[in-house]
Amino acid sequence: MKDIHNIVILTGAGVSAESGIDTFRDGGGLWEQHRVEDVATPEAFARDPALVQRFYDMRRAAIQTKEPNAAHAALARLDAEWRGELLIVTQNVDDLHERAGAKRLLHMHGEHLKAWCTACDARSDWLGPLGEAPACPACGTSGHLRPDVVWFGEMPYHMEDIYRALNRTDLFVSIGTSGAVYPAAGFVREARAAGARTLELNMEPSQGSHWFDEAHHGPATALVPGWVAEMLS
Repeated sequence: MKDIHNIVILTGAGVSAESGIDTFRDGGGLWEQHRVEDVATPEAFARDPALVQRFYDMRRAAIQTKEPNAAHAALARLDAEWRGELLIVTQNVDDLHERAGAKRLLHMHGEHLKAWCTACDARSDWLGPLGEAPACPACGTSGHLRPDVVWFGEMPYHMEDIYRALNRTDLFVSIGTSGAVYPAAGFVREARAAGARTLELNMEPSQGSHWFDEAHHGPATALVPGWVAEMLS
C-alpha cells in the first residue's frame, strides 16, 4: 500500500444497517410500508406534503436513537490517522459518520438532521418535526421547510468535488452499497478510468461488483475495521 496516497471511500446503507437503520431497499423496494414514489420524490411532496413530512419526521426521530457501529468508528480512525488525502462520500442521510468522529466527509444525498427552506434557500440544523410548518430560522417564513434530503429525480450534492476527488484518487473503496443508484454506482468506473485501484467491501456482491479489482463480502462491522488496520499498519 506504499503507493497509495489519495483515498476516496463511498459508503451506503450497509454501513448503517448494523446500527439499526433500515436499508432503503428492504422489503422489495418498500421503506417502512411506503413506496418510494409516495415519500421520496418532489412529486410526492407536491401531492401530499403532510404524508412526506410525517414520514421524514419519524426517520429524523429514529436516527437520533441510533449509535455509530464499529465500521463508522474504523472509518473515523482512518480519517484521523491517514496522512494522505482522504474523502468519505456517503449516500447515507444519517449523522453516524460525524458522531463517530469523521471530518473529511460529504453527504451526497443530504442529511436528515437538516431542513431546507425553499423560500430563502437556507439549510439549518434541525432535530424536531417539520410537519407543523415551523418558521425558517434564517428568514422567519413559515411553511417552506422541507427535509434537506435528495429525492429521486433531484441532483445529488457536491458532485463537482466528488468527481474531482475521484479523478485524483489512488484507491476507491465502496462499502455497503447496492451498486444500483446512480450517479454513485458509476463512481467505480470513474476511478478506474483515472487509474485507481478499486475495492468493494459489502455484505454480498453489488450490482457493479464486476467493476472492482478486489471484493470482500461480509458485515461492514467485521470487514471495515480489519481493512483500516491493514491500511494503517
